[in-house]
Amino acid sequence: MTTGTLSSYAKTMTQRKNENQDKRGGDGGGRTVPLAVRIRPSTLDEFIGQSHLVGVGKPLRIAIEKHQIFSMIFWGPPGVGKTSLAKILAGAVNADFFELSAVSAGKSDLRTIIDGASAKTRRTVVFLDEIHRFNKAQQDFLLPYVESGVITLIGATTENPSFEVIAPLLSRCRVFVLRELISEEMAKIIDRALVTLHAKMDQDAKDWLTAMANGDGRQAITMIENAFGLYTKLTVETLKDTLQSKHLRFDKQGEEHFNTISAFIKSMRASDVNAALYYLARMVDAGEDPLFIARRMVVFASEDIGMAQPTALVVANAVFRACETIGYPECQENLAHGVVYLASAKKDRSAYDAYFRALNDVKQFGNLPIPMNVRNTPTKLMKSLGYGKGYEKYDTTSHLPEELKDKKYY
Repeated sequence: MTTGTLSSYAKTMTQRKNENQDKRGGDGGGRTVPLAVRIRPSTLDEFIGQSHLVGVGKPLRIAIEKHQIFSMIFWGPPGVGKTSLAKILAGAVNADFFELSAVSAGKSDLRTIIDGASAKTRRTVVFLDEIHRFNKAQQDFLLPYVESGVITLIGATTENPSFEVIAPLLSRCRVFVLRELISEEMAKIIDRALVTLHAKMDQDAKDWLTAMANGDGRQAITMIENAFGLYTKLTVETLKDTLQSKHLRFDKQGEEHFNTISAFIKSMRASDVNAALYYLARMVDAGEDPLFIARRMVVFASEDIGMAQPTALVVANAVFRACETIGYPECQENLAHGVVYLASAKKDRSAYDAYFRALNDVKQFGNLPIPMNVRNTPTKLMKSLGYGKGYEKYDTTSHLPEELKDKKYY
């Protein structure tokens, strides 16, 4: 497999593996290779997690065993092996491998790769991280080359691809859902990192790190690497000190990401406009996807404001659309406008609470028989059986199933 970004450089998986095993962590040019790269698996036997996809008889293992590869999208939380799996798949078919981030890549980058792929007989795999960041025009550009097989696309996303990837492109890719790593899998990753660094960590520290990383293998590796660079002993205390260090900045998909969005939502819920604007500014300054913020605002408009001010949903959707069409930097103004409106609005969770009370009954009682008078009557047979009989447009009696007729959800 040849790997590259925009221009290929000849490097086999064996060479890469040898470099990853260099105890000094160097790349031969004086630079330090990140620990996550050094311990990246190059085969499925080394890969940790996602047994539902790579276990015996599972789809991705079968694809590798048969040396077959197809366009696909990996959907899952950060740090669970999306990039590693893409590289393993490309290596299995000896394909040219190009890794791009949708945050920084554009059509010109793709065109360079596609032009090169068209002149080759060997398969070209394009791994597009954060594919949800590509706009519709960029995804449309990819479509014919994916469809014709000029490139094999492997996209990675933390967002639901049904919402973020255009339907024609999505229909030409298989979607695989990756799961958070469980404790046993996290323990294996932590041990691998420690062996590579020739470091030791007591069990309490391992347990704390596993809980803190919350299924994100990369975050655990980064924590170990940063702590190892600062302290001679890896304990719960030194790991906590590393986390709190102002000189270290963690991936925005890590704990701070979720802490900030939580504070943002809770500030709007409390009608604390100033705090909501502050947490918005923190997210924007950190480069958070504006659509992620706007999507949370759309949810908030129905969940927390609801019937108190129904126009909140209209405003939130308008903000989402503005972010979608305008993008940074201007859309930060749209976000600010929406946040002040939502935080200032009266709050009413009655519709939200009522729905989930109804949902609870659905789960508890299953598909209860629908009353005959409100059933659909598309045929004469159904009418003869009593479907729709007795229905009156403005009847105020309950239309719920018999077992629930006295229920009041709202």
